[in-house]
Amino acid sequence: MNVAMNVIFIGGGNMADALIGGMLKSGFAASQLRAVEVDGAARRRLFEKYRVECIAESRGNIRPGEVVVFAVKPQQMQEAARFSGLKPNANLVVSIAAGITLASLAGWLGGHAKLVRVMPNTPALIGAGVSGLYAMPGVNEAERKQTDAILGAVGATVWIEDEALMDAVTAISGSGPAYVFWFIEQLANAGESLGLPPEVSRKLALETVLGSARLAAQSADSPTALRERVTSKGGTTEAALKAFEEQKLAERFLRAIEAARDRGVELGGQMAKD
Repeated sequence: MNVAMNVIFIGGGNMADALIGGMLKSGFAASQLRAVEVDGAARRRLFEKYRVECIAESRGNIRPGEVVVFAVKPQQMQEAARFSGLKPNANLVVSIAAGITLASLAGWLGGHAKLVRVMPNTPALIGAGVSGLYAMPGVNEAERKQTDAILGAVGATVWIEDEALMDAVTAISGSGPAYVFWFIEQLANAGESLGLPPEVSRKLALETVLGSARLAAQSADSPTALRERVTSKGGTTEAALKAFEEQKLAERFLRAIEAARDRGVELGGQMAKD
């Protein structure tokens, strides 16, 4: 069910592609969506794929009331914002640029207050993403619903009430797919080390992670309860989990997540100074 609105994407890369595709599937009309993309080949690709209007620059082309989604790389955000031609508070602005604080973006936009910061993740490319969202006080409930409709087209959404926690969101869900891919890789490699053929080991690892995630998502029980249910006393699973404990993997994993969060804070600070 879509919210009545028009949306213009600044940047036509993978995430804009995923959002446009998801919004069209969720009921938006192509006439409600536009994209700004400086690269001619990328513009043609988006138009041919979705039949949405694609233009080369945003200055002078953003319409009053149109929701503006900045879908550019973080290092391109300052230039994209300053040359957007946006008038303060004439549009709701949604940023999916990792690490860019809303204070920085507001400054680049000349004091804009209708801003939402979003941290999506790559499973959005197949409509299975999850996004953390934070809104400035100047964003009203209707505008929150508009943002939900955009990001909800490619997965789940979670609202965060403290922007400082967006770096934690980045560390958990933004970078999270890489951790899961790494685990699949290690599980498959372990299978090979134990003598399984590579294709068999990969399938076992992939389907185990996929099935376990589905079970956890559909179950009323916590992941802890589900883990305990498959851990028989004196069994094979218990032996593996004891080895995890002996190696302090939980503590090491937490340190890794903290490192990701801290790097996000550091990068945000660096970009704010540029």
